[in-house]
Amino acid sequence: MALTITDTTLAWARRHEAIAAEAALDGLYVIRTSLPKDKLDAPDAVAAYKSLAQVERAFRSMKTVDLNVRPVFHYSEQRVRAHVFLCMLAYYVEWHMRARLKPMLFDDEYLDEASASRASPVIKAVRSKQAKAKDASKLAEDGLPLHSFRTLLKDLGTLTYNITHTALNPEAKITLTTRPTPIQAKAFKLLGLNPACTQ
Repeated sequence: MALTITDTTLAWARRHEAIAAEAALDGLYVIRTSLPKDKLDAPDAVAAYKSLAQVERAFRSMKTVDLNVRPVFHYSEQRVRAHVFLCMLAYYVEWHMRARLKPMLFDDEYLDEASASRASPVIKAVRSKQAKAKDASKLAEDGLPLHSFRTLLKDLGTLTYNITHTALNPEAKITLTTRPTPIQAKAFKLLGLNPACTQ
C-alpha cells in the first residue's frame, strides 16, 4: 500500500508491481542449507525439512499426548539437564515400543517403501497399500483389532500384578499376575517381554 499524507489529506493506492511479485511466489517456499550438493542434494534437503514434523510430534507426545511429562520448573542447571534427559529417555523407549508394536497399530509398516515410490519429496506423503487395508478393516493380519499407541497402552494397563498371602502364613508372599488377553499376549510377545517374569 502506498500512502500519501499531507496536513489535510490521506490517500492510498495499491502497489500493483509488488502485489504481482508476491502473487508469483504464492504456494512456493525456499529451503536453504549450508551443506554442499554432494552431501545434501535438493530432494534430501526437502526430506530433511519435512522430517522436522517428527520432532514436533515427538515433543507433543512427550508433553501432552502419550507420556504426559508435564512442565516442571527447575532452577538449577543440573536439574534442568536431568529433566531433559528423562524426557528424552522416555520418548526413546516409546519410539522402540512403537517400532516393535507396528503390527498391532494403525501405523504404516511400509512407510519407507511408500515414500520411495514418490516422484519427489515435495509431493504429499501417501500411505502404503497395507496401511490403507489396515484403515479399512481395522484388524491386524491375525484378526485382532488394531489400536492407536495410546489405546494399546490403556489395554496393557489392565494387566495386574498382585502380591498376597494366606491367613495361615502371613509372611509368605504369593505373586499372582492376571492372565493376559490375546491382545496383551501379542503385545508382550512383540516387545520380547514375559509378564509372568516381571517384578
